[in-house]
Amino acid sequence: MTTKKDSILGNPVYPIMFAIGGVHLLNDSLQAVIPAIFPVLKVERGLTFTQLGLILFCLNMVASVLQPVVGYLSDRKPKPYALPFGMMFSLVGIAGLAFAPEYWMILVSVMLLGFGSAVFHPEGSRVSFMAAGSKRGLSQSIYQVGGNTGQALAPLISAFILVPLGQKGAAIFIVVAALAVFILTKISAWYKKQLEQEKLNSRKKVLLSSLGDLTKRQVGIALGLLLVIIFARSFYVTSITSFYVFHLINMYGFTEKEGLLVIFIFLALGAVGTFFGGPMADRIGRKNVIVLSLALPIPLCLLLPHVPFWAAIILLVFIGFFIMLSFSVTVVYAQELVPSKIGTMAGLTVGLAFGMGAIGAVVIGALMDSIGVLPTMVVVSFLPIIGLVGLALPRDQKMTAA
Repeated sequence: MTTKKDSILGNPVYPIMFAIGGVHLLNDSLQAVIPAIFPVLKVERGLTFTQLGLILFCLNMVASVLQPVVGYLSDRKPKPYALPFGMMFSLVGIAGLAFAPEYWMILVSVMLLGFGSAVFHPEGSRVSFMAAGSKRGLSQSIYQVGGNTGQALAPLISAFILVPLGQKGAAIFIVVAALAVFILTKISAWYKKQLEQEKLNSRKKVLLSSLGDLTKRQVGIALGLLLVIIFARSFYVTSITSFYVFHLINMYGFTEKEGLLVIFIFLALGAVGTFFGGPMADRIGRKNVIVLSLALPIPLCLLLPHVPFWAAIILLVFIGFFIMLSFSVTVVYAQELVPSKIGTMAGLTVGLAFGMGAIGAVVIGALMDSIGVLPTMVVVSFLPIIGLVGLALPRDQKMTAA
């Protein structure tokens, strides 16, 4: 049972923070099944690379386009039980993927997964924000590290579950979706009580921001800069997670399985970086972490396509950690730019990351077909430089508990 102070402006509610982070892991592990199942679909269904790319595009674009819409609607009228409701769509989608006999059914299934993800992410971020108290960076880190850990499981899911069991092996994840529905039902009950408590409170709730008073023009410019940063980060991360394996195979003679394990290392360190980014931002400022996140990896990214394999693995460890430091921080920064639109800002920032990942997969794939694998890796190594626009972001101040 929480007290009146255990809310947005009071003490952190750690059980809720960790519960929503755990469900984020379950949700994104469901999404990780999609790229993980590609080798199976190519062999069992004879799909082309174009058809596989379209599957990923459908998943990410549905999630990307709908997230800001869901966030906007939630800001107008929060719906606590939208969380388990949306996860039910993911459950149906993963079941459809496991047993779909036709390509069009696979597309429908991944779009259902995309819809469930679109509902979960902005609402989940809102719950994380409500439970954070003055620890917004920490809370958002716990939430986002769950998702990044789920995504990092994709290579392991492919190597140890789907390749041995085939397409029907995806049915195992029906249990994962069902567990997520159960936990979200409990979280939604807490969410509903928080909303009822706010209605009973005669004093209007004021959401504090570490950014102080900004004009509409300043807010608009800052949001634009933030979206540029997310674009640069998402394009680069997509290039590594989806296509760097071909560079490992071509340049170093790695097998596909060995390459996938290297990508897992990158994603795992990215999850670690995501966790540390939030608490670090609470201490040294959100802007500082956002800038450091893309400035520090620049020389490492530029070196990555040209070094021997042992050095490449070391570089990937540091790049993965630093470039994902800002993942949760950009969400919190956007929410504090527009504190009255918590769900919309979460949907916009995380949704844009999905969208940029979808578009990035198409652009980078086409570039590889056009100029080759190594030249493409050289081109994308310059992407983090774009993130230096973060130097122009308004500076934030330390948050204190109410």
